[in-house]
Amino acid sequence: MTMTETATAAPKRVPSKRTVLMCRPDYFTVSYRINPWMHPEDPTDTSLAVKQWEVLYQTYLDLGFDVQLVDPIEGLPDMVYAANGGFVLDNIAYGASFTYPERQPEGPAYMAWFGANGFEVRAPDNVNEGEGDFLLVGDVILAGMGFRTASQSHEELARIFGRQVITLNLINPSFYHLDTAIAVLDPSPAPGEQPNIAYLPSAFDEASLAILRDRYPDAVIVTEEDAAFLGLNSYSDGYNIVIAARAKDFERQLRERGYNPIGVDLSELLLGGGGVKCCTLELRR
Repeated sequence: MTMTETATAAPKRVPSKRTVLMCRPDYFTVSYRINPWMHPEDPTDTSLAVKQWEVLYQTYLDLGFDVQLVDPIEGLPDMVYAANGGFVLDNIAYGASFTYPERQPEGPAYMAWFGANGFEVRAPDNVNEGEGDFLLVGDVILAGMGFRTASQSHEELARIFGRQVITLNLINPSFYHLDTAIAVLDPSPAPGEQPNIAYLPSAFDEASLAILRDRYPDAVIVTEEDAAFLGLNSYSDGYNIVIAARAKDFERQLRERGYNPIGVDLSELLLGGGGVKCCTLELRR
């Protein structure tokens, strides 16, 4: 099939309004190392991180998103990665319990925000890092494990939300959260349509790959090069997909599928191991 035929065959994509939570990187720096992206010996530029984040923030506003903000806390440089702060669905906020001590205070901070803003808060019994490892795809929740989130939290998630939870095992330390290895392209597919994703095969073990291939046979397969820019760490409203500006082949594939990719540069926040989706926690009432 040629590119023209692919574009012609692509279904009409319809955006839907999104409500998200973000946190300004006022205190962003890399002062410790808890993932392969982080190098405390290298300088970081907090002002540049803020400027790049503000572009992402404005992009969401321009798309008509309702963007809520949680106050950053001095001494918590990774709080900008709001996706890790919890998982929110059906007005219930399942809180995060972080693996590393450096980030553990973020869990209570986000739960306090959820409670103050009308969500029913469920404190976690098990280690998990929120939407970093939990992705809603249609009616099911894909749940990552292997580096940050305990498999017991998957059972807890299923009990709280009454949804099918599918466990996927991550094996590449550079893609330690599920949202670095999978992008949800159709968060709310039209009736009769299947939800779709993009993913990096090398991030998963063989059993998990078999699940992904079976459930999502039409998934977009990204290149290692695009994944290295955290290209998969993207956020979609069903038509517009905000991605890393350098993920050029991913951008091409999305256009061929009928999506509107919007590239942003978060290179400074990449030094902490985060990208577009890491900065974005969806709030589902």
